[in-house]
Amino acid sequence: MPNCKTVVPYRGTPEQEERLRQVIAEHKGQPGATMPVLQAAQEIFGYLPEEVQIMVAEGLDIPLSEVYGVASFYAQFSMNPKGRYQISVCLGTACYVKGAASILNAVEQKLGIVPGAITPDGKFSLDSCRCVGACGLAPVMMINNDVYGRLTPDQVGPILDMYK
Repeated sequence: MPNCKTVVPYRGTPEQEERLRQVIAEHKGQPGATMPVLQAAQEIFGYLPEEVQIMVAEGLDIPLSEVYGVASFYAQFSMNPKGRYQISVCLGTACYVKGAASILNAVEQKLGIVPGAITPDGKFSLDSCRCVGACGLAPVMMINNDVYGRLTPDQVGPILDMYK
């Protein structure tokens, strides 16, 4: 489930905002414009902070609640920027039963962030997911496209250290 609250300060540039205004102008008045505009906004900004959602709502002349509803419903959208190394801990049934909560806790402790957040240096972001399709390797953590399976909490620190 995406984190619905932006946990970092907004850092959009005037150039990004102008690009978004152009996209909104191209789609204004079209049925179903919310989804393609939000997809473009996420490409432009890398995520969908509240400030961007407000720009989309005002630009398309639709309620902010509609924009937020779409942005928070679809997993492709993120309310927070992603780090250079995107960590995802699987909390699907097989992983959860085999101790994924302790893996997630170990990552949180090592990096000092919670799911949906990014480290202050922008290096790591953390999310949980429902299934990565590697149930036989449970519990599983992914860092970008690297899969780490059959994890124990004491393995988390050394794995993360490889990315520093």
